[in-house]
Amino acid sequence: MNDTFRKHTVQLQFYATAPYPCSYLEDQAARSQVAVPSELISTGAYSQLVQQGFRRSGSFVYRPWCDHCQACVAVRLPVLDFVASRSQRRALKRNESLKVRIMKLEFREEHFLLYQRYQQSRHSGGGMDQDGHEQYRGFILKSQVASFLAEFTENGVVVMVSLIDQLDDGLSSVYTFFDPDLPARSLGVFNVLWQLGLAKQLGLQYVYLGYWIKDCRKMEYKTQYRPIEGLLNGKWQLLKGI
Repeated sequence: MNDTFRKHTVQLQFYATAPYPCSYLEDQAARSQVAVPSELISTGAYSQLVQQGFRRSGSFVYRPWCDHCQACVAVRLPVLDFVASRSQRRALKRNESLKVRIMKLEFREEHFLLYQRYQQSRHSGGGMDQDGHEQYRGFILKSQVASFLAEFTENGVVVMVSLIDQLDDGLSSVYTFFDPDLPARSLGVFNVLWQLGLAKQLGLQYVYLGYWIKDCRKMEYKTQYRPIEGLLNGKWQLLKGI
């Protein structure tokens, strides 16, 4: 733990949760290490926590802390080194008509309805497909750090919304939901590329993509962006041979 990390987090406490079913690997138990109290986690402190592998869900700041598994790897994209593939460039072209608006964390009914459609289509039966207004507000609109929404529209219709945290050294892609009826648009791919472009425009070094698990098909898309770095044994390093 470096001195800068200690400075930002000296008043925080960390505890491990009780085991719970893993959301990504079948028949696995998971645990998390949680940073509290959340109201003391400023953007500076959170930036340091993200560099140490933490992530947030609403005001809940955590990192995997499993007893017998280290499958979750925090990953990030170095902005200046990134090179788009041919298919990624096609995704950019397919969505060049989208208009983007940066917004504060505020409730909009059209965002919520799109969120519901996305959850019911992509994550049916996972629990989040039953989220109501309260759960949506707690997950998307509750933050104690520098966060914003990116709203993507076409002909005045919202087709995608991203929740993004701005850190000291990069952007953290918290959550994105989009129109599930537009699979040919590759909206998720376009979104990551857009965030890379925004980070570059802001002079930031990285786009943090949360966790990657080698044996989880839902997370395979993250390694399609190259180069990609992972936090392994406490050090950020290029992931090779993946």
